[in-house]
Parts: sequence; structure tokens; C-alpha cells
Amino acid sequence: MVYYEDIIDGADIPALVKYPTTMQLVKYAGASGDFYQIHYDKDFAVASGLPGVIVHGWLALAFLGQMLTDWLGDGGTLVKLNGSYRGVNKVDEDIICNGKIAKKYVEDGRHLARLDIWAENPQGDKTVTGFAVVAMPSKEKPQ
Repeated sequence: MVYYEDIIDGADIPALVKYPTTMQLVKYAGASGDFYQIHYDKDFAVASGLPGVIVHGWLALAFLGQMLTDWLGDGGTLVKLNGSYRGVNKVDEDIICNGKIAKKYVEDGRHLARLDIWAENPQGDKTVTGFAVVAMPSKEKPQ
């Protein structure tokens, strides 16, 4: 568990590396209802001008959410998750999820942190950028 008092502005949070497969994309399509062929049909994706099958943008954002909740543990809460798609992630290729604490603050008695988050492909290109707000447990005793 990570406590509010243990974080500092500018600090990195632990990265998460995911390796999505075509099977995972098909399962995600079934769960999300996004059956666009670029996410499972290589020939269709290439004919559409893509380098091959690409990962759903929402799935890449979900990986960023997983990075945050893994880091927070059971004591924290993901309050807000926001992202913009800046590039493509290919199937059978690492997606490297990263985050940095932008600001910690207390609001309405809650201990919060805003984080800059991003996903990269193996070439280092940022494919998803965004921010998140998390609520964290505090070591302070209630008054």
C-alpha cells in the first residue's frame, strides 16, 4: 500500500509492461463491443494503411489504469482516468505504461494526487498520453 505522505511531486511510479496478443484483442472486442477489423484481421488492417493489427486505444488506456491500481494497492482509489490516443500499439509488441506524480494535494479532507500518465511502444513513441487523479490513504490520525 502507498501512503500519501510517502509520495513526492515529480516522482515516477512503477512502470507496467503489457504484451497484448491477438487472442486478448478478440476477447476485448467481445467485452467492449468494438469489433472493428483493424483489431484482429491483419489483411484488413494492412489494407487500411496500418502496419498490422493494432491494439484498441481503450485497452491501452485500461492498461494505464491497471498500472495505477496495482501501484495504489487496496488502500487507494482511482478517481479519474483521462487519455488521448497519439499513435498505435501493435499486437505482439510491448506496451510500456509509465506515470509521474504531478501534484499532491488535500481537497475536502481527501488526500489526492494528480499523475501524468503515458503508454509507449518499444521505439519510445508515446501512443497514449493523459492524466489521472487518485485518492490515497494517509498516515495522519483523524482529529
